[in-house]
Formats: sequence, C-alpha cells, structure tokens
Amino acid sequence: METELINSNPILKGEQVSKLIPQKPPIEMVDTLWYNDETKTVSGFKIASNNIFVENGFFTEPGLIENIAQTAALRVGYIVSEKNKNGEDVKPPIGFIGGIKKLSIDALPEVGEVLQTTVEVVNVVFGVSIIEGKVFSKEKCVASCEMKIFLKEE
Repeated sequence: METELINSNPILKGEQVSKLIPQKPPIEMVDTLWYNDETKTVSGFKIASNNIFVENGFFTEPGLIENIAQTAALRVGYIVSEKNKNGEDVKPPIGFIGGIKKLSIDALPEVGEVLQTTVEVVNVVFGVSIIEGKVFSKEKCVASCEMKIFLKEE
C-alpha cells in the first residue's frame, strides 16, 4: 500500500480529534484528521518531548504501533460522528488489537517531527477489521504493519 502524503487543509484538529477516539492524554497519539474515505484514513501527529513513548529524543516502537491503532480508532469515530449529525456528542467505539503481522520499523522519528499515518481497510470479517497501516515522517515510510482490530459491542 503506497500513499501520497496529504498537504491540504485538515478535516479536524486538536480537541475535535480527541473527541472521536477513546484514548485520552497522555495516551493520545493522533491530533489531526487529514483524509477519510470508504477504505482509507490519514491522520497526523506532532511528537512532543514529553510524550510517554519518547526515549532519548526519539518516538519509540510502541508509540508507532499505537499511532497506527489510533488512526484506525479515529477512522471509526469519525464515521460514527458523521452518521450522528443530530448534535449529540459521540461516544467513541472501543477497539482492541487482536494481532499484528508484518511489522516493519525502519526508523524512529525525532521529537518535533510530524507523522502522517495512513490506515487502509483490507477486509472486514465477522466484525474484525484487517487494516494495513503506514507511518510517514519527513516523507519517508518509517513503520508499517497489518493489524486485526476488534470493536467492543455496545
């Protein structure tokens, strides 16, 4: 899965994004929604020095994986919010990572870098989404994986 980096105006930023994911500070690893369609979502995230996944000035592997997972969560939250246009606050669905395959981490981004993460839905089977995620920093893919995500039934 290749992607073109998004350089347009974001769909949502900051608090608007925060409302659509179940994670809350200090665990939030997305801060911008750049793009969303039927199968693909692109998020953004600026790495702060006080981030819990930063060590020695670099964003670590668990942070990159969490960033992919939260991009998938943002996708679901945004879809739910778009369907619920009656002005009510949307409770973001809770998802669980069921498995990670083909994990590749080629570089650890530095504090201050802005990540752009693409999640593409490959398949949905019995309520389990299989996604491919890629994290870009400085226009280079630094991490990728395939992830199975289960949504908690309400």
